[in-house]
Amino acid sequence: MCGIAGLVLPKPGKFDSELVPTLLHRLKHRGPNDLGFLQFTSDGVRSGREWSGQELLSGTILLHRRLSILDLSANGWQPMGTQDGRYHIVFNGEIYNYLELRQKLETLGHRFRSRSDTEVLLAAYAQWGREALNRLVGMFAFAILDTLERKLFLARDFFGIKPLYYTFTHDSWAFASEIKALLELSGASRRVNPERLYFYLRYGVTDHGSETLLADIQQLPPAHYLEVPLDNPRQAYPVRYWKVDLNHRLDLSFEDAAERLRELFLESIQLHLRSDVPVGAALSGGIDSSSIVMCMRYLQEDLQIHTFSYVADDEADSEERWVDVVGQAAGAVVHKVQPTREDLVEDLEQLIHIQDEPFGSTSIYAQHRVFRMAHEARIKVMLDGQGADEILGGYRPYVAARLASLVRQGRWVKASQLLSKAGSLPGTSSLQLSKEGASFLLPPSLQAPLRRLLGKDASPSWLNTTWFRERGIEASSLNYTRGKDVLVKHLHRTLSETTVPALLRYEDRNSMAFSIESRVPFLTPALANFMFSLPEEYIVAPDGSSKAVFRRAMQGIVPDVILDRRDKIGFATPEHRWMNTLGPWVEQRFKTEAAAHISALKLKDVEREWKMIMEGHRSYDFRVWRWINLIEWSGQLGVHYE
Repeated sequence: MCGIAGLVLPKPGKFDSELVPTLLHRLKHRGPNDLGFLQFTSDGVRSGREWSGQELLSGTILLHRRLSILDLSANGWQPMGTQDGRYHIVFNGEIYNYLELRQKLETLGHRFRSRSDTEVLLAAYAQWGREALNRLVGMFAFAILDTLERKLFLARDFFGIKPLYYTFTHDSWAFASEIKALLELSGASRRVNPERLYFYLRYGVTDHGSETLLADIQQLPPAHYLEVPLDNPRQAYPVRYWKVDLNHRLDLSFEDAAERLRELFLESIQLHLRSDVPVGAALSGGIDSSSIVMCMRYLQEDLQIHTFSYVADDEADSEERWVDVVGQAAGAVVHKVQPTREDLVEDLEQLIHIQDEPFGSTSIYAQHRVFRMAHEARIKVMLDGQGADEILGGYRPYVAARLASLVRQGRWVKASQLLSKAGSLPGTSSLQLSKEGASFLLPPSLQAPLRRLLGKDASPSWLNTTWFRERGIEASSLNYTRGKDVLVKHLHRTLSETTVPALLRYEDRNSMAFSIESRVPFLTPALANFMFSLPEEYIVAPDGSSKAVFRRAMQGIVPDVILDRRDKIGFATPEHRWMNTLGPWVEQRFKTEAAAHISALKLKDVEREWKMIMEGHRSYDFRVWRWINLIEWSGQLGVHYE
């Protein structure tokens, strides 16, 4: 797990000789163990650890910061080259099946100098080119320099677990693991992206496709590669190399499906445990994280397991009792943290700096503190359950999507039964499910009139819709879904477009801030393809229970009391109470210069809305955090809202 960056300078020109050490320093938290650079020009290749910059420069530069996880020796140093000198790589991530790939490559004549997965990845590309990507099991973002064909080959893993951003300036093309590194470039633009801003303020959605909240910084989308000609980098366009097959269906009984899912998940955990350093796990007490911990114990009886948990100080949000059940069952060393609202204010500036872009709620801070605690315990690798809800149907909106599927299919009796039974589950009601189900069925043109009919604003008063309309952004709906398999399509959308991309960004930044490699064993192509090939009722049961087939798959491994849970909490912070008690601090944010420059917000309406919330006339929701987060982020980066 590392930090990577690179520059392509097609023409000679003035170059800040301090930029290379600045970029390496900016990414230090991602790789504190070592560093390296490579420069490729018409004079050939030079590499090393100490940069002696030049004022006039053209060519290509690769930069690397190393966090040593596999092969801790100097043999794993990057940028790494092939023995013939043609290919050179900078790599962020882990290839979990590198041992199997290495064995195959050795039969094809390759010889290895290290025990690292980096060298295996480099040899795989040298052998198979872009076709190597679909042979990988892992998380990755990498760049390979081909000195013969004079191109860079960049790729990002199947789900976007590891980040990769790029941008153009007037005289260069650059890529990096984090946005903040690219902003070090002279001429880097800080213009806001109006469309992404709208979806953040309206729905809390940020990471989506190739765009970011900054208009001139792109991200390579998940499951895409990019071939960059060194002599004309503007000719590069992302190409998709993998996607979930939504049309393939397996004819399996529920019991057979559960058995196969159990095998796939245990295989994934086994691969994700490969490491030359201690491995821990984030534990919320929910089904997903509990399954990871219990499978770690199931597979390795003598493994010392450290778990790390956030504990809310509000009993309604606390999962401490479930954490203790799993910790005891797994024989784990359990670590807990309980941050306060004062901790949040103290850490907020650094948290926003770490995340690069705004985030949806203070639950990200709870996760941040969990990784800090793991760092203090000297754990370098953590397993986490991100992505499970989006392939297993873990949230209440997925029940509504299943309801919409049944309605679209004309299965009215089943729909009525689901509505009746699921309406009694904790945290929902039949009325709420009906409304959410309608959002999947009604086209956007009908949703706004319906909201007005129900006495709700189609667009919030605090949102400057005129500003957005002038930039071609119109109100739209995230949920509306065509076709009969509404649940499958909604799961896929949240997996590939909306929820998971953002969650993975939070995970990456929070873990790497403390030089920890966070692994997500639910997110493998094999598991995703399998889950999307199953009938919808295997995911959301007829009584509204989520993760039906996975609950069955984990029986005998995970305590029944965990598998029988029907509530859903996760990293829920007492955000409403925190914000209420921090009223004066919140109001100060609204009066800052940064807030005044955000023309996408109607600041007076924001303040009026906040006052009504404080007085109990309006209910609290995540819009408050979005205002505050956007203001703080804009101030830190000097974002332009032309």
